[in-house]
Amino acid sequence: MTLEPEFPSNPRMRVGEADRERVAELLNQAAAERRLELDEYQRRLDAAYAAVTYAELRPLVEDLPAPAPVHPRIGGVPGSRTSVAIASGAWRKGTWVVPRAHRSIAVWGRAEIDLREACFAEREVVITALALLGGVEILVPEDVTVRIEGVGVLGAFYGDAQEAGPDAPVVRIRGLATWGAVHIRRVPR
Repeated sequence: MTLEPEFPSNPRMRVGEADRERVAELLNQAAAERRLELDEYQRRLDAAYAAVTYAELRPLVEDLPAPAPVHPRIGGVPGSRTSVAIASGAWRKGTWVVPRAHRSIAVWGRAEIDLREACFAEREVVITALALLGGVEILVPEDVTVRIEGVGVLGAFYGDAQEAGPDAPVVRIRGLATWGAVHIRRVPR
């Protein structure tokens, strides 16, 4: 593993406590994945906290894989699992955490799911939309991958599926539109 982006080009520069903690975190992850035996982990951890220069830190982690990147919009305590609009309206918007599974139901009503400011409890979430004589509109920003798997029967289930990048959150939209519509719309964040 190369850590060039994280370590300065001059290996004789002195390290700070944040540098030691970053290396300790990489070692903790490697130990949790059983890439390091306990005695090797402890030896490297002691060396990390005793390091004075980057030249001493680099060898402690250069044979370990880089941690998988975490998208800044993934994580948090999940919000409501259901949005229901029966002869009325329902909205989920602003800053909220989309749970692993969310259901949006509109019967003679309108539901709006706005994901522009949302975070996601997990990297992949599923929104199940049901529109019966009503409508569900889902607003998805450009930095989120969308996969559409819904069906319109005497109704419309449509929108723009799009890939946003390898570490982007994935929203899988499933459901049914009967005498109504489910519309997935791409919007700027």
